Amino acid sequence: MRLGWIAALLLAAPFAGSAPAEAGAPFYTYEVVNRYPHDPNAFTEGLFYRDGFLYESTGLEGKSSVRKVKLETGEVVFSRNLVGSEFGEGIVDWHDRLIGLTWKSHEGFVADLADFTARRHFYYPGEGWALTRDEHSIYMSDGTASLRVLDPETLDQTREIKVTEDGHPVANLNELEWVKGEIFANIWQTNRIARIDPANGHVTGWIDLTGLLQSQGPVLRIVDVLNGIAYDSTHDRLFVTGKLWPALFEIRIKPKPAG
Repeated sequence: MRLGWIAALLLAAPFAGSAPAEAGAPFYTYEVVNRYPHDPNAFTEGLFYRDGFLYESTGLEGKSSVRKVKLETGEVVFSRNLVGSEFGEGIVDWHDRLIGLTWKSHEGFVADLADFTARRHFYYPGEGWALTRDEHSIYMSDGTASLRVLDPETLDQTREIKVTEDGHPVANLNELEWVKGEIFANIWQTNRIARIDPANGHVTGWIDLTGLLQSQGPVLRIVDVLNGIAYDSTHDRLFVTGKLWPALFEIRIKPKPAG
């Protein structure tokens, strides 16, 4: 997951990912509601919102961390660095715990949500990319067209969801967020978020975020790909950002005009 095409031009590039651009699933666009500061050195891998704060994980070997962040200012309240060469990936909360993945180490961690003190580790085959949850299960992406469903207590895999559009697998599923009964998934190296029905894995819609960062003015620094989705269910707010982006956006989703 990976170092994307590190260039501001990528964010304005047309879709070239593995998800087919066939008719069927409707397209949506966005309206910017608010813009907040975001650490431009944060290689964002995981993101969620809880109790007024953002929780974020960052990647890159030797620079990976988990952090608690003030939404309004982008201030890091506190953070913990991952050990050595671990490449941090997605995170999710479960009760009083923070659960996180690493990219190629086949190893995840469980920490105390209050201070990120490590509790234990767990293991999985393949790569770890992202996590989200509903009230009963944890969902994990691994860069393929499948989502793993994990038992939140044991973190063992209980089943698998094949994600498709019109019968075609949708690969490169990246950062995840549970939003009103759907799973939202960034598609790596694209400007799109897939809306996925967790009952059958069907893509029910595409959210096109092309031009989001540039919509607020010129991009004067090197950035990487769109990645990072968080949802405030209490106030119905959707947040998105990207790797090395200097801003995090609250957006409103709306149907994309025909043509």
